[in-house]
Amino acid sequence: MIIMEMKNSRAIKFNLNNGLASNVESTKRMLSEMEGMYRDNETLKEMIKEKNILIYEFYQLDIPKEEGHLAYGTTILYPGKVGNEYFMTKGHFHSILNTAEVYYCLRGHGYLLMENPEGNTEIQEMTPGISVYVPPKYAHRTINISDKEPLISFFAFRADAGHDYKTIETKGFRKIIIENNGSPIIMDNPKWK
Repeated sequence: MIIMEMKNSRAIKFNLNNGLASNVESTKRMLSEMEGMYRDNETLKEMIKEKNILIYEFYQLDIPKEEGHLAYGTTILYPGKVGNEYFMTKGHFHSILNTAEVYYCLRGHGYLLMENPEGNTEIQEMTPGISVYVPPKYAHRTINISDKEPLISFFAFRADAGHDYKTIETKGFRKIIIENNGSPIIMDNPKWK
């Protein structure tokens, strides 16, 4: 087999069992970076004091952040809860609001929570083999409802779209998913502003 060295293409090997890539460093989100994101912030603070654990990691690949390019990678969201609220990603809008994104679930069980500025909320279940299209103008976050295994998903979006985490950090999402009697339920977020 002939392999030519290319300057513009990328080849990244993702492990389909754990979502990790051996030749790329992941960005790690620790529990302490989620302050204010959960409804029970006091329990969160106690958990951080006990041990500041890794709750998710993802890849920011070295793709030019220019029009015409696609950013892609995997997110690995580990199992756990703060009180009875499942571990989740921070969630974000894109800085270029009119940007769509695609998620493909490789492993685990969870939900993709989406919300637009007008308050329309959509929630899609994620299990292996399910792909979810996030429409333009929708903030989105993944939520892992398994107590045993990570929720691993592959994503792709326009590389110049950027991320707006601040809006979600300030306002939150209108809905949250918690565990009630061993099952996930959707409820209004009492902290939504």
